[in-house]
Amino acid sequence: MGQTIIEKIIAGRTDDPVAPGATVWVDIDVRSARDFGGANVVRQLEANCPHEPVADVARTCFTFDCVVPANTIAYANNQHRCRRFAREHGVPVYDAECGIGSHVLIEEGRAVPGAIVVGTDSHLNLLGAVGAFGQGMGDRDIAFAFHHGRTWFEVPETMRIDIVGELPRGASARDLTLLVVGTLGARGALGRAVEFYGPAIDALGLSGRITLASMATEMGAIAALIPPNEAVLAYCRARAGDDSLRAVRADDDANYCETREIDLAGLTPLVARPGRPDDVVPVAEVPPTRIDTVFIGSCTNGSFDDLATVARLVQGRRVAEGVQARVVPATREVYAQMLATGMLGELFAAGFNITSPGCGGCAAGQVGMTGEQEVQVSTSNRNFHGKQGAGDTWLASPATAAASAVLGRLATAAELEGA
Repeated sequence: MGQTIIEKIIAGRTDDPVAPGATVWVDIDVRSARDFGGANVVRQLEANCPHEPVADVARTCFTFDCVVPANTIAYANNQHRCRRFAREHGVPVYDAECGIGSHVLIEEGRAVPGAIVVGTDSHLNLLGAVGAFGQGMGDRDIAFAFHHGRTWFEVPETMRIDIVGELPRGASARDLTLLVVGTLGARGALGRAVEFYGPAIDALGLSGRITLASMATEMGAIAALIPPNEAVLAYCRARAGDDSLRAVRADDDANYCETREIDLAGLTPLVARPGRPDDVVPVAEVPPTRIDTVFIGSCTNGSFDDLATVARLVQGRRVAEGVQARVVPATREVYAQMLATGMLGELFAAGFNITSPGCGGCAAGQVGMTGEQEVQVSTSNRNFHGKQGAGDTWLASPATAAASAVLGRLATAAELEGA
């Protein structure tokens, strides 16, 4: 019997027999800790193995992205505790100016096809966008991985999803993603790895793949793995400086616990209603809804291509009176591209508030929280009540978010361009 992608990736890092349900010890390619959870990793190391070395500093790093720069004394203390530990042990730090850790690991050529990457990030499965296995874990598990360079996994079953057809005009990778999440539901891929196939998947650029893989958690999945196309492989090879990189692909006779087809026919812009990322409906079916706030960014839609879509739609237009619109680029590299292309000026002229790279208004405690009765359109991956403040958050694509910002109500790009 052949193997799925995740089974092959794990088999390449262990001597244990690999099969769904088996518990195996695995060597880790990259172990990371972010500012949220990173200080607890340091505490675990200092308490349980003081003065002992990190297994391999070249494969270890800290990423600061949740609250950057720190906006509370507690966060400042936690971040600096990580910095002090990093200096002592020679561990690289992608500090507060760098941006979202998972994106930075891709840009830096550390997360590559076939790699196993662990960290204190519940959406590290985003790395499936380049065919890597990313796994978020608790601080004790990450401390163990820092110290020993390995950890254990229970090999998950794999679910195959075949996306039928091509993306219709006016629909985006985020709409495809919302369709998948809405179809499967929050527990539809619970505890499983998911592989995606189909012409629409093959055609996705890296930013679209990041969008899809970043919402694996919202389907209950361990990982969402997308076989890299040649463009993604070329990008990863260039970033890693390694022309030998190859995609890990499932065998033709791989065993899937379930195969689903999702048809893109008739797909239109979608939103997830406040409270549940899987409560997905077409924008056209939502009653007229006035909005107060727009947030465009996060690991799901903070890439340059996402922000370029926004800039194109709002060029020559302005954010509606009474609406607060925020843009947070995913990384410093994205911010630099915005500067170089003039996009930053275009968004500023349109009335957007652009902040430093990072997670932005994705979780409580960060920049851009909502107040009571405030209605927000967000490109983040979760909209549970309280996650982004006390208000109600609709999840949407960058195009829908941009149109909503300008029109002051939940709206599509087609409505904006026809207005």
